[in-house]
Amino acid sequence: MKLAIATLIAAMTLPTPAAAAALKDAIAADMPQLMTLYRDLHANPELSMQEVRSPAKLAAEVRKLGFQVTEKVGKTGVVAVMKNGPGPTLLLRADMDALPVKEQTGLPFASKLVGTLPTGAESPIMHACGHDTHMTAWLGTARRLAAMKDQWSGTVVMILQPGEETSEGAIAMMQDGLFTRFPKPKYALAFHDAAVLPAGMIGITPGYALANVDSVDITVRGVGGHGALPHTTKDPIVLAARIVTTLQTLVSRETDALNPAVVTVGSFQSGAKHNIISDEAKLQLTVRSYKPEVRKALLDGIARIARGEAIAAGMPEDRMPVVTVREALSTPATLNTDGLSERARTLFTAHFGADRMASPPPAMVGEDFGRFRLTDPAMESLLFWVGGTPKDKWDAAGGDPLKLPSLHSPFWAPDAEAVIATATEALTVATLDLLKKS
Repeated sequence: MKLAIATLIAAMTLPTPAAAAALKDAIAADMPQLMTLYRDLHANPELSMQEVRSPAKLAAEVRKLGFQVTEKVGKTGVVAVMKNGPGPTLLLRADMDALPVKEQTGLPFASKLVGTLPTGAESPIMHACGHDTHMTAWLGTARRLAAMKDQWSGTVVMILQPGEETSEGAIAMMQDGLFTRFPKPKYALAFHDAAVLPAGMIGITPGYALANVDSVDITVRGVGGHGALPHTTKDPIVLAARIVTTLQTLVSRETDALNPAVVTVGSFQSGAKHNIISDEAKLQLTVRSYKPEVRKALLDGIARIARGEAIAAGMPEDRMPVVTVREALSTPATLNTDGLSERARTLFTAHFGADRMASPPPAMVGEDFGRFRLTDPAMESLLFWVGGTPKDKWDAAGGDPLKLPSLHSPFWAPDAEAVIATATEALTVATLDLLKKS
């Protein structure tokens, strides 16, 4: 592995100061238009798998640049392909969806829109995760690559992905032929704005960077009756409480402490009145891990514990708990491959300077970008971070992100200009390196 990484790094073309300055100047010239686009996207967010306006607007822009554009891939996704001679294929991805959050940033272009959730309920919508900066930098990168075709050779596949927040989008695009209708990539790159870094910083986490995320439902069945006569019942609340308590041992006593894992019971619902023992309790769990074998052990353990506690409580076979893993909502871990991670770190350090590089620890949040690499383990893949917290606020908080708005907060208002400019520059530099002319 070390030899492979060394070979990748040795193949790099480090940017010269003159080239770096020219690229920075070109991006600076694009920024007024890009910021106008950003403010428009921010004010007009769209919920997961309902993205219509945003992809149509951006598809029209990249079509003008000479990309071959296909819309409505995976329902609302966009695939823009530019073939520019022989060489490898690189996938550049940006996600588009917003969240059902009421914006409280106070920005003059704050969202005032209300959307309809899949349940039919209405909710205010906001780009509380910064996907508007992702889309804008995506277009900024497309502009630079189209203008610099003499400096790279190969194929760029730029995708706008729907439904990242609901883990639907990546798999929807693949099921719609992302890797069969269009060139299959050797490399896959994406970035995400970060609340845990000051604006303009770049963070790379090699290896597992984001987690497997599984949603598990447990229906705990009992025998209901009068609260004054518990001996005539099988109380599902007591049984469910035992299950909740024993589940904690999956991490504390069954998982190697060096393998991160989380089992959280986020919802416990049962009963309707003080003096009635219900006949059912419902639990909702979120389960987080990195390694596939740890994920399997946790999910198998949940089913085993639920059944075991029911047996201990004397429940008959036909009243065993029902454990359901919501596979459609599952998100695979994001693995930043070693070679590409180290290559990007060396490249970005040379281009931006060591003072703008960071090494954030892995996080237990989910991102479906990791799903693309699962189709081909040979694919080199990297999702890097671009700091978004305004520098003055970062300094005022003493660099403590716990004192500042996080992603998904109604107060999340990144320094969008710094995020977009930095991400555009980083994605362009990485593309020029990975697709450099031989």
